[in-house]
Amino acid sequence: MFILYTADLEDVAAKHSMNIHGYADDTQLYLHGRRDDMTSTVHQLENCVTDVGQWMSANQLKLNTEKTELLWAGSRHSQSSVTVCRPSLQLGTDTITAQDDVRLLGVTISSDLSLQRHVSNMSATAFYWLRQLRRVRRSLDSESAATLVRSFVTCRVDQCNAILAGAT
Repeated sequence: MFILYTADLEDVAAKHSMNIHGYADDTQLYLHGRRDDMTSTVHQLENCVTDVGQWMSANQLKLNTEKTELLWAGSRHSQSSVTVCRPSLQLGTDTITAQDDVRLLGVTISSDLSLQRHVSNMSATAFYWLRQLRRVRRSLDSESAATLVRSFVTCRVDQCNAILAGAT
């Protein structure tokens, strides 16, 4: 229902030649820009986000700048030239600085478009929960404990495979 309510938001983004992706109450704006023309890309993005904020306000919604993230993505070569003048957005009194990685629907996307950070996060989470199984191990027989570990690992492998399939 929320997506139907916010369908007009696509027109606001299109007015600024921006692409939009919405999922539940999460909205991403994105565009392609050249690194030698970052100033106009920043202005285009700032103007679009400002208009989105005005549209949201007119429709009893709020643009939460505390949760707003900025990612400048590109190859490692192009990222090396961006780090010298790391762009940021000025939204009213708030400044949104570019981050090295952001989470998007549970996937960590890095500015160099690698999955290295995501794999590290997934591994850390998996090992954390495997270590937590020690707490209930005494309450389980060997077969149940083995089944629990296998199902946990299989679930994580299937999740990783789905993410990798979507990245190709």
